[in-house]
Amino acid sequence: MKTLPKQRRYETLSYLPPLTDAQIAKQIQYIFDKGFIPAVEFNETSAAEAHYWTMWKLPLFSATSTQEVLNEVQACRYEYPDSYVKVVAFDNIKQCQMISFIVHKPAKI
Repeated sequence: MKTLPKQRRYETLSYLPPLTDAQIAKQIQYIFDKGFIPAVEFNETSAAEAHYWTMWKLPLFSATSTQEVLNEVQACRYEYPDSYVKVVAFDNIKQCQMISFIVHKPAKI
C-alpha cells in the first residue's frame, strides 16, 4: 500500500491524496443529503490555534446543487490562491459545525 509523504496533516480527509472536484462534489452531496448548510471558509494558516477562519460570503442557505457550492469554492481558490480553503457544514438544529474538510492548500506550504 502506498502512503503519502510525511507532511503536516490538517483535518479529517487530509490523510488522503488531494480531492478532485468530482470527489469534493460527492462530499458536498453528502452535506445536502444530511440536511446541513454548506459554507466556504479560508485562512492564511492552518495552525491548530487558528480556530476562526474567514467565511467566504455567508453560508449558502439557498444552495440546492453541488455545482453552486463548487462554484464558490473555485471563486475562493481564485481570489485567495495562497490561502487554505475548506468546506464546512452547519446543522441548523444543533446550531453547530458538523463537517469540515480542506479543499485547497497553497502551493508553498
